[in-house]
Amino acid sequence: MLWAGCPGLGIRRLEGLEQRFGSLEEAWKAPAADLAAVQGLGAGLRAAVEAYRQRHGADPVAAGKPAPAAMRRVLLPGDPANPRAFTALERPPLAIYWQGQGALWPVLRRREAVAVVGTRNPSLHGLAMAEAVGAALAAAGWPVVSGLADGIDAAAHRGCLAQDGKPVAVLGTPLRRAYPRHHGPLQQFVSARGLLITEQPPGASVQRGHFAARNRLQVALAKAVVVIECPFKSGALHSAALAWEQGLPLWVVPADAAKVSAQGSNRLLLQGATPLLQPGDLVHQLGPGPLLQAQSSAERATGLPSCRVGALTFVQRNLLAALGSGASLEHLCQSLGEPPAHLSSLLLDLELAGLISAEPGLYWRPAHGSFA
Repeated sequence: MLWAGCPGLGIRRLEGLEQRFGSLEEAWKAPAADLAAVQGLGAGLRAAVEAYRQRHGADPVAAGKPAPAAMRRVLLPGDPANPRAFTALERPPLAIYWQGQGALWPVLRRREAVAVVGTRNPSLHGLAMAEAVGAALAAAGWPVVSGLADGIDAAAHRGCLAQDGKPVAVLGTPLRRAYPRHHGPLQQFVSARGLLITEQPPGASVQRGHFAARNRLQVALAKAVVVIECPFKSGALHSAALAWEQGLPLWVVPADAAKVSAQGSNRLLLQGATPLLQPGDLVHQLGPGPLLQAQSSAERATGLPSCRVGALTFVQRNLLAALGSGASLEHLCQSLGEPPAHLSSLLLDLELAGLISAEPGLYWRPAHGSFA
């Protein structure tokens, strides 16, 4: 976590430091002159590393300095909540900073979401279809992954939110920076109802390459990819190529052949992508999403009728589904990727509501008898 905050360091350079010095702890203590032996650390980057180390002190871990607030919600290599598809990437992210509903991480780790991508300058038809697709996926229980950019991305997120769904926005900026700026309110809605994800650390500058780099993360979270509308030069085409490489279903909405904004997506149809004429066709092929399945699991676990389970929050339903026939606090923390303090509070609420019962050893079971 400490090294991840150092400007200019990625996963490969960090691995190089670890290999050269035996551990990241020893790398932190290494003399500045010895850093020159690490491949990829030029003079400028070595100076940045040295300045960063001096700012934090010789042994900040032993000093017990708390992690900055921005670093408390971050996924690092080795974290059990880190999506497996991220670690399999050719260029895995060093750190994933997130904000929102952490209970979505188990769903994303299993790639049980749908990515919707397209141009920033779509036609009215493209906007309408993006919003309709986002709404249909949300109603069917599928998290909707997109990039929160202008155009197709924003429309898909708005459609998802309109159906009380769970939008997942993969940003090309730090969490506290909205780009474009007028998406500030939309970004706040996504954070409150779903999840914001970025590999850009706090304070990072906005760079064109960061928006292209996020495409690989969007696809790595997805079970299927939908391209609504895009021209020949578009990040959406990069996402489509990644989907094909990984063997994911690729759906494309046909558009007016005369529109420049749709020439790239129409070309994908000639290359074998599946035409998407109605959002319902996509939902029919995918079936019920993991969020609906979590509600069904909660019904089975508690014996509650669907109307009462539906009144629970998504986080509560997900917790009940993870609880199954019984589970310990440690198991639930690993399964949901949530800290013990947060889950303890949620478990207490469910216990007071008569939905679960506590047993010795920080163990909980559904209170089946309460609903007989």
